[in-house]
Formats: sequence, structure tokens, C-alpha cells
Amino acid sequence: MRKTISLILNFIIVVFGIIGTFIMFTFKGSGTGLTSSGIQNFKFFTVLSNELCVLIALAYIVFRFMKKSFPVALKLMATAAVGLTFIVVAAFLAPIYPDLNLYEGGNLWFHLIIPLTSMIEFLILENPDDKKIPFRYTFFSASFALVYGLGYLINILINGVGQWPDTNDWYGFLNWGYPIGICIFAFIVFMNWLIAVILRLLNIVVSKRLKVKE
Repeated sequence: MRKTISLILNFIIVVFGIIGTFIMFTFKGSGTGLTSSGIQNFKFFTVLSNELCVLIALAYIVFRFMKKSFPVALKLMATAAVGLTFIVVAAFLAPIYPDLNLYEGGNLWFHLIIPLTSMIEFLILENPDDKKIPFRYTFFSASFALVYGLGYLINILINGVGQWPDTNDWYGFLNWGYPIGICIFAFIVFMNWLIAVILRLLNIVVSKRLKVKE
């Protein structure tokens, strides 16, 4: 039953990803909510993390039909990444930018619907080895935010901050200077790791309860 539900949820994630991507490219809204036009949206962590999540879900489906086990580490990395998107938007960006509609257009799917669906799916995900997900996988998960943060800072160092709306600091993390900006990125990487830790723990708890019921 767990495998069937997980497979269905992965199908749903792929469908949601297609819908969100289509809306992202075609939506003509207010122009707010941290959005850009067309392919420029791929500079945002939100879009990259969600597209990764969708690709991992698609790969999981393919592996299932091939009757092969899928690497749980990749599932954890993708889910922790969209979980980070969900938390950062709800707890950080929304309070800082109260005038922006961060759940407008494709962002409704990328900031809310896909992250929640992905995290629910991960809670019931069955480890192919029928063992606890190794704790070291949580550090692998944090690498996604780390790589993105390094790319974000390197781009600014090479091309400069720029002026709004053509700024390279589109999240405004360097508004308080580089030291604070770097601390913010370090905290985000820590949050990415912490979310992975929590997801792993919840998966273990849910797995134990489901096995008892079986």
C-alpha cells in the first residue's frame, strides 16, 4: 500500500510540476512576488528546487516501472530543498516583503502545493533496504542550498550587485552588507540540513507505525 500511494503521489508531483512550469512561463500577473519573465525564472532557488523535485519524482516513477530501487538520498535532497523553499517563503520572505504576493501564479505551486505534496510523500516513502535512512544523507541534502548560495555570491562578485530591478541580489540578502548576507546564506544551508534531519526522523517514525499496523 505504501508503494502504491508513493507512486501515485509522485505522479501527482510531476503533474503539478508541469502545471506550475506552464503557468510560470505564461502567467501575466502583477509582476510582483519575486518573478521574472520566461527562462530568467530559473535563477530562483524556488524554481530550481521544484524542478529538481519534479525530475526526481519522474525518475522515481521510471525506476519503479523498471522494478529497481531508487536512491533515497536523492529523494531526501529534493524534498529538503522544496521544504526549505516552503519555510523560507512562509517565515522569511513573506514577512520581509508584505506587499508582494508570494503565492501568485506559478509561485502558488512552487511555494506551497508541490513542497507540501513532496514532504507528505517522503513521510511514507519506503527505504528499499528496509532500514533507517542513513544520517549522512542529511549532509548530502544540504549541498543543494550550498551550491546555489555559492553560485549566487560568485555571480554578484563577478557582475556586481546592480540596481533594482536589474539587480543580481534579487533576494536582497546583501542589503545589510556582505557579512550579514553571508551569514544569511550560512543559516539557509543549516536550515536545509535541519529540514533534511527532520524529514528523515519523521520518515522513521511513520515507517515504524505503518509496519506495526501491517
